[in-house]
Amino acid sequence: MENNLKIFQLEAEALHVRKLILKTTHEAGCGHTGGSLSETEILIALFFEILNINPADPKNKDRDRFILSKGHATPGYYSVLAARGFFTEEELTTFDTINSRLQAHPDMNKCPGVDFTSGSLGQGLSIGNGIALGGEDQKQTFKTWVLLGDGECQEGQVWEAALYAGAHKTKRLIAIIDYNGVQLASTVAEAVDLNPLAAKWEAFNWKVFSCDGHNMKELVATMYQAGEASEKGPVVIIAKTVKGKGVSFMEGKYEWHGAAPNKEEYQRALQELG
Repeated sequence: MENNLKIFQLEAEALHVRKLILKTTHEAGCGHTGGSLSETEILIALFFEILNINPADPKNKDRDRFILSKGHATPGYYSVLAARGFFTEEELTTFDTINSRLQAHPDMNKCPGVDFTSGSLGQGLSIGNGIALGGEDQKQTFKTWVLLGDGECQEGQVWEAALYAGAHKTKRLIAIIDYNGVQLASTVAEAVDLNPLAAKWEAFNWKVFSCDGHNMKELVATMYQAGEASEKGPVVIIAKTVKGKGVSFMEGKYEWHGAAPNKEEYQRALQELG
């Protein structure tokens, strides 16, 4: 019963965050709405259940690290950080404005809860690998989690990092792929088909898990398994998601990759979410 209650609470938090994402991009008139909605459950599971973090002490040296390698998806990232208590939800109204801590791409020198500045696609896994190796060298046991986009996995640096981590059996490094199948101007398959994706990671000596990235119970269970498996070497979770999840006219549409809802679209989206 307790486990079911916890899952229900996480699902309720995900619904709340979806509304925050839409409000943030609508009021700003900009932002990557589609990919923020696809990553929502992943981030909720991490920040509300999995990660060893403390919003009151965001720089604690023993904390788990998180890198948003798909750094454009900050409306989702910031909404989760706000809901988790790193800053107030009211601050979301400053998104992407001059002098705001909440810039279009996350800045570790400005925003509490951000462990690394990201934005240029393909770099996050290299950074995560270095952080994980540094922690191991310092005899620390924190875990490093890196969230990648599936379109981002077309970048060569992703596979250089994967090759290195697999060859060196980097411990406590977990990559998650937000596998929503849609990128900037097409589907991922139409641009550069990643399949067979799991086999590619396995060939690079990574332990691979797959799950439904919107099924909170399955997602949390998979993350716990991945965390345990990472004690022996790098792990990747392929999380199947839907671009624009939760809003029917956004789902699966590349047009919502980097678009913000206008007033009418915002109201329609809220009505659908309930």
